[in-house]
Amino acid sequence: MLLLPAAGPSGSRAEALTTSGTLGQRLGQWPEWHLPAPLPRASQRDLAWPGWFAGEWQVRSKVLPDGRIGAEPAAAGDLVWRVRFRPDGRGGAVADRAFNARSVGQALLGDQLLAVQDDPAHPNRQLSRLSGERLLESTVLARAAETPTPTCFLNDELSLQVLHRSGQEPRVSQVETLGRWQRRADGGIDGEQWQASYPSPAAGLLAIPVATDHLQLKLDPLPPGSDPAR
Repeated sequence: MLLLPAAGPSGSRAEALTTSGTLGQRLGQWPEWHLPAPLPRASQRDLAWPGWFAGEWQVRSKVLPDGRIGAEPAAAGDLVWRVRFRPDGRGGAVADRAFNARSVGQALLGDQLLAVQDDPAHPNRQLSRLSGERLLESTVLARAAETPTPTCFLNDELSLQVLHRSGQEPRVSQVETLGRWQRRADGGIDGEQWQASYPSPAAGLLAIPVATDHLQLKLDPLPPGSDPAR
C-alpha cells in the first residue's frame, strides 16, 4: 500500500470515462473531490480484482502535468516496475500487496525503501521501513470496486498514512486513489489513477485535498517465473 504520486488525463477526458456507478460519478467530479468519500468501510477481505489481472506484469507509468496541485515534483521520465496477482479461487485475482508496494517503492524511492511487510493480523495494514529510522504505516480505511463492462474495472481506496520519524511527531495524512483499468485486445492492461491527499482526520471529517496527482499506466504480461525477486 505504499502509494505512488499519480498523473493522468485532462478533466474533459475524465468526464468521458465516467460510468453510471458511484465510482464513475466520483471520477467525473475530479479534481473537485472532498471527504467524506462515497466509499464503504474496508472489510477484512482483500480487494478482488478481475481474473484477467492474474499473473506477473511489467508496469510502465507516466506522470502527466495536468491537474497536479501541491504534489511533489514528478520523477523525470517513466517509472518501470513489476507487480503480480494470484488467482483467488473464486474466478478473480488478489494482489501481492507487499511485493507490489516494495517494487513500486524501490522504483520511486530507490535505496530509501528498506522493507515492506503486510500485517498478518490485519489484511488492510502494511508497514514500510525507510532509511533514516522512518516507518510508514498504511491502513486502508474504505474501499469500493465496480466492473462496468467485462473488460473494464474501477477501484477506489482511502488510506490512512502515518509516517513515524525518530524524535519527531508522526506525520498523518489520508490518501484516496481511484484507478480505472481496461483490458486490451492483446491481453495487456491500460490503467489510469487519480489521487488526492488530505489532512489528518484530526483536522475534521470534512476535508478538501491539499495535493492532487494523476498517473497513466501500461501493464504488459511477463512469462511465469520471469521475476527473480520471489
